[in-house]
Amino acid sequence: MNFSKIISPKLAQKIMNIVFIVSIAIVILILVVIIGYILFKGIPVVNLEFLLSNPVDSGKSGGIFPMIVSSLYVTFVAGLIATPLGIGAATYIAEYSRESKMVDIIRFGAETLASIPSIVFGLFGMVFFVVFLHLGWSILSGGLVLAIMSLPTIFQVSEVAISSIPNSYKEGSYGLGASKWQTIYRVVLPAAIPGIATGVILGLSRAISEAAAVMYSVGASFQTPTSIFDPGRPLPLHLYMLATEGTSLENAYGTATVLVILVLITTLVSNFIISKYQNKIMGK
Repeated sequence: MNFSKIISPKLAQKIMNIVFIVSIAIVILILVVIIGYILFKGIPVVNLEFLLSNPVDSGKSGGIFPMIVSSLYVTFVAGLIATPLGIGAATYIAEYSRESKMVDIIRFGAETLASIPSIVFGLFGMVFFVVFLHLGWSILSGGLVLAIMSLPTIFQVSEVAISSIPNSYKEGSYGLGASKWQTIYRVVLPAAIPGIATGVILGLSRAISEAAAVMYSVGASFQTPTSIFDPGRPLPLHLYMLATEGTSLENAYGTATVLVILVLITTLVSNFIISKYQNKIMGK
């Protein structure tokens, strides 16, 4: 049946516009309901004492200061390791290598890593980093696990960003006598930074919100970590423990609120910096 003869193009356009608007509205509604409910339950719990004090009685009371420090520590370690590796690998694949079976295998491996459940990464981290390498339950072990988790996202998005740079940029650089590395360093990477930064944000946003991946590698200490070799208790893990063990549902909502706000602030600040950088390179 030829629907074009039954429905006019104008009517089809109106129907699809309605479908798209409804889809967007549903997505926004779900987001607002989830975040709104968490904030509604958690904001009354959050205050300076909650943010700056240590947990008491296994988290039934007190604050979450050690958990905030642990989350920042482990995310920083993950970013420090995954970002240069992901960008370096993406640069090599996009600029130096030719299409081959090996490149296809690397891309397939990255896609496979991105789809592996986080609990599998956690078990691998416990066996390899905690036991085999004798790093113990520590911020370093957790950061290494999260770095492996973040790496595929950073690599894939960075490769797309670098590959999307027009050839005219590189041809102009070569015409001025620049070498390949100078062209990549001075022309390609600066132009691809907004896309690369998006990949880093996506990767680290997943890292900062993971509980299963760090459960078996970072430990569950209530003490504030002072080095990367100390155990910790990141916010997602603390939230999981409070909620599943029934320790304190009130503090669980407070922890969830802090985690949501932390992710939102990180995303907004990163997007603002990217926007400023884009305006700068565009001469605006």
